Amino acid sequence: MEGKVIVVTGGASGIGAACARRMAAEGASVVVADVDEAVGRAVVAEIGKSADFQRLDVRDEAAWSAALDTTQRRRGAIDGLVNAAGVAHADDTLERCTREVWDFVMGVNLDGVFLGTKHGIARMTAGGSIVNIASINANVGDADAVAYCASKGGVWLLTKSAALHCARRNLPVRVNAVHPGYVRTPMLQPFFEADTTLEATFTRSHPLGRLGTPEDIASVVAFLLSDDAGFVNGVSLVADGGLLAAP
Repeated sequence: MEGKVIVVTGGASGIGAACARRMAAEGASVVVADVDEAVGRAVVAEIGKSADFQRLDVRDEAAWSAALDTTQRRRGAIDGLVNAAGVAHADDTLERCTREVWDFVMGVNLDGVFLGTKHGIARMTAGGSIVNIASINANVGDADAVAYCASKGGVWLLTKSAALHCARRNLPVRVNAVHPGYVRTPMLQPFFEADTTLEATFTRSHPLGRLGTPEDIASVVAFLLSDDAGFVNGVSLVADGGLLAAP
């Protein structure tokens, strides 16, 4: 990662923060992009001078252009983008999911990835890599997460379509997705508090016998961003402790 410039959305916490820390540790200049300015700046302070904070609502196309332009002025050409910003909602069954909830989840999880991929590719004229954080819920449904599953399924096929777009137009950008299993992040914590049996249920569902960590996923993202993955394009790389392999 030495000398590379990597933008990470959702970089204030969870998988995004772990990705920012990992890329910086490997020598990259990192932009932590998030709506949570206080926490995002704390991550930047922890990383040090190789990191910048950029406030970004991933649903806002104009904000995307401004954020990436600012990054290029401060750090130079963008080499990598991690679309890690994501949300879940407690009222996400078919009966309870309102249009407002649907639009919120879709706006962050899918529209944000679309906008990031679109504007990221346009700026990586010298080459680069985009990694979109999807989910195992892009592969299997969840009766309590209709909007979340739909959004992550969209990320899966958006990733494949963008990878083909770049390859067939000779654009030097690879686009891949990571599908995490259940990872211990601030996003999951409210669900564990609302249902005290849920954490144990999720843990048992992984054949490796534990929840994932943000660092587990950051390791996979680091590979996909690196030159070692130069022949990896349009893949959906599952990192779920064997969950999808189980009957």
